Parts: sequence; structure tokens; C-alpha cells
Amino acid sequence: MMNGRTVLERFPAGGPRGSWPAEEFARARRQEGQDAEVVMDLASDTFLVTIPALVPTAA
Repeated sequence: MMNGRTVLERFPAGGPRGSWPAEEFARARRQEGQDAEVVMDLASDTFLVTIPALVPTAA
């Protein structure tokens, strides 16, 4: 978990020109109803697909 978000998948930033695998993965998750977004982790040169962290609810 990072900053209240959960990382679903990581994609290297050096993909082939015109290829957007992180965006395509996030779009598929959004079509499933998840609030997915792509962020860049500059330290690792990686795109992260994240969703808001699930917060347990009290019964």
C-alpha cells in the first residue's frame, strides 16, 4: 500500500513506442468497476496501476 492506495500491477517505463500496457490494464480495471489510475514511480522508473486502499469497516 502506498499513500492510501493499493498497487495492482507494475509496468516498466521502457515499453515499445506506442505501447501503453499500464493504461490498458487500468482501463480494463475501470471497466470492471474499480477506481484504477496509473502513477509513475520515478525511483524505480515504473508505472504503477493503483486503486484506493480498502478500509475495513466495523461490524
